[in-house]
Amino acid sequence: MGFDLLPILLSTLIAGTPLVYAGLGELITERAGVLNMGVEGTMVTGAVVAFAVALTTGNLWLGVLAAMAAGALLSLLFAVLAISFRANQLAVGLAMTIFGTGLGSYLGRPYVGMALVQDATQAGGGLAQLPVIGPLFSAVHPLIWLSWILFAAVWYFLARSRAGLALRAVGEAPTSAHAIGYPVVRIRYWATLFGGAMSGIAGAYMSTVYASLWTEGLIAGRGWIAVALVVFATWRPERCIAGAYLFGGATMAQLFAQSAGIGLPSELMSALPYLATIVVLVLISRDASLMRLSVPASLGKPFNPQG
Repeated sequence: MGFDLLPILLSTLIAGTPLVYAGLGELITERAGVLNMGVEGTMVTGAVVAFAVALTTGNLWLGVLAAMAAGALLSLLFAVLAISFRANQLAVGLAMTIFGTGLGSYLGRPYVGMALVQDATQAGGGLAQLPVIGPLFSAVHPLIWLSWILFAAVWYFLARSRAGLALRAVGEAPTSAHAIGYPVVRIRYWATLFGGAMSGIAGAYMSTVYASLWTEGLIAGRGWIAVALVVFATWRPERCIAGAYLFGGATMAQLFAQSAGIGLPSELMSALPYLATIVVLVLISRDASLMRLSVPASLGKPFNPQG
């Protein structure tokens, strides 16, 4: 076939990175017992906010920070309804997806058709000019490097830190956690805000790095895939990042298949990543014992500190 492996690996990293951010953010949220189905809407809003700020200021990182703030604000609204007022988390999450998608479309109207010019040296903080390793920083965007740092931090937080133990206790048995002094509501708020901020970064990556433009339909269901990835990963960060890159590789496979002359319909190739996700979820859900052992026991269940 004569494939060059390096472009395939780089393309997989590029396509999978937004799912790393959104998936790990949602994983932390769900480990605290909160099911936020509004990831898609948060990514859409984060994408348009990041693009608008980056285009206006000429600074990518200001756009990323603005997207984090926008994602956290949307998640704060979700948290007030779902955690404080104990509304149905599934219904509120779906409402936030509709709201975030509509808000992003409205805010993005003035920016349709505009393009963001990337400066590799600015994005890499000057690291692209270094000898030997400079080209590597030019090829791999700093947001990709930061996603690996995020993965390491999330893994350490859940597996090795006392704060991670408290978060997992809140997700498994909030009543018991409250009885021994853990602030269940506060922990769930912070976990939800973190998930929203990470979804904002994921959206920012899509509009400022992956596509360098804003258009409706840019997120293309990746928020839903991020939620599905958490189930695919059985709520483990190492499986989450692997699943993100698996989806990224499937997304890029259509391009390499077309360049290789494989005569499959383009529509079928475009649907391949989503079909793969559905198949994997069906196979995992068939293992009832695995799901029982993995899913946080209080996921999606409201908690009343007053008993």
